[in-house]
Amino acid sequence: MVENETDNPLTVKLGKEELIIRRRYEVISIINDFFIAIWFLIGSILFLFPEYETAAVWLFIIGSFQFLVRPTIRLVSHIHIKRIPASNWES
Repeated sequence: MVENETDNPLTVKLGKEELIIRRRYEVISIINDFFIAIWFLIGSILFLFPEYETAAVWLFIIGSFQFLVRPTIRLVSHIHIKRIPASNWES
């Protein structure tokens, strides 16, 4: 697998161990999907109890918002802005 310049691994030192995260945008997307599933699962369970209906609705709203975040993460993973060094030819 060839690593490109826009997705250098992120290394976090944890004592004597290192956590190395490759393909950061994909990892962020997976974490986002995991939380979407949690919000909808908990919200669905809370709908079984009428006294928790408002909390269930809010969890569905949060999960729905995260569905909007998903394509944003994918788009950002494909678009990178890189500063172009100043040229001697510019006035």
